[in-house]
Amino acid sequence: MASHLVIVGGGPAGMMAGLLFARAGVPVTVLEKHGDFLRDFRGDTVHPSTLELFRELGLLDRLLERPHDKVSELAGRIAGQRVRIADFSRLPVKSRFIALMPQWDFLDFVAQEAGHYPDFTLRMKAEATGLTHDAAGRVNGVKLADGAVVPADYVIAADGRRSILRDAAALPLKDIGAPMDVFWFRLPKTATMRNQSMGVFEAGRLFVQLDRGDYWQCAYVFAKGQAEAVRARGLPALRAEITRLVPELGGAVEDLVDWDQLKLLSVALDRLIRWYRPGLLAIGDAAHAMSPIGGVGINLAVQDAVAAANLMAQAMAEGGDVDAIAPRVQQRRLLPTRVIQRIQKLAHDRIIGALFDPDTRLTAPPWPVKLLDRHAVLRGIPARLIGLGIRREHIRSPDAGKRV
Repeated sequence: MASHLVIVGGGPAGMMAGLLFARAGVPVTVLEKHGDFLRDFRGDTVHPSTLELFRELGLLDRLLERPHDKVSELAGRIAGQRVRIADFSRLPVKSRFIALMPQWDFLDFVAQEAGHYPDFTLRMKAEATGLTHDAAGRVNGVKLADGAVVPADYVIAADGRRSILRDAAALPLKDIGAPMDVFWFRLPKTATMRNQSMGVFEAGRLFVQLDRGDYWQCAYVFAKGQAEAVRARGLPALRAEITRLVPELGGAVEDLVDWDQLKLLSVALDRLIRWYRPGLLAIGDAAHAMSPIGGVGINLAVQDAVAAANLMAQAMAEGGDVDAIAPRVQQRRLLPTRVIQRIQKLAHDRIIGALFDPDTRLTAPPWPVKLLDRHAVLRGIPARLIGLGIRREHIRSPDAGKRV
């Protein structure tokens, strides 16, 4: 008899794992603590690596029926000069763009597709607070906030960067460190504004604007732990600073009238030393919190889910012991996690951290950036790293579930 899998967390990793394991004929219950997916300022960048997975599943056309914007090039403005950084049009895949899609649409789509399999159950408003164990200490269930227990033959912890389950499982964590935090917010976009997503780099300041069609999704980046200092300066000072950094936003900044419009993201960069224990595996942000740099978090989380299903779904569908397989999932996904986190750490230390140094004088883009801007073929290198990543996964889990 197939094992009952319980997945905690209805984010990209949890929902993708739920879809793939149910597709393989494994009874799956996904527990999501919120009542819906409608939370703003979550990662919205669906990269070519993820789009190609949905192509392999035969679901890409339906996914792209959901609201989205296509980005085929990443650019920035450094010391007042606009530079092109990444060109996705040269990627060796069919999906040569990033889809900027509200995460609630992405998650709702995956939930809808997973719901076609009778072995899939999604329980909303089911907040996990801990784990249960058998006499030998193996995880065998999940405790909920209402006092109930959900029994499980196996548990996947996909409950994000503040994972309750990784703490409950006493999985050791390595904190790599991040020098910044972020205020996320929206600004209105008029028809006369250019269709352009970019980052603005100036001494002491970093600002990101993502074009969402009829509005800008904006990130005001500042030194770690300085949120209260930013608030203390007041909204008029923040509006003036944004106007100085991005003059073309013009009067749009006047839309910021209340601090409740700004959502604080405390940036973390960490990873578990061990992702598993008997009865449990952590994936996605629960296993490795990523920096917002490159917008890779969603896509690494999805790749983790694919790797877990590729390695474990068949055995789980047959009711086999998968504890010995879990280390192979970590082994498979550790290299790309380490490489991307190393690149993000370098960017933190040498670019973002340097920007916040009061002695920094930024008068021109660095010469490597100038080369990227000058030569299109070089812009394919960061595009490949961001868009496809390291050790890209493909769908290899069984298609054995009955779709209704």
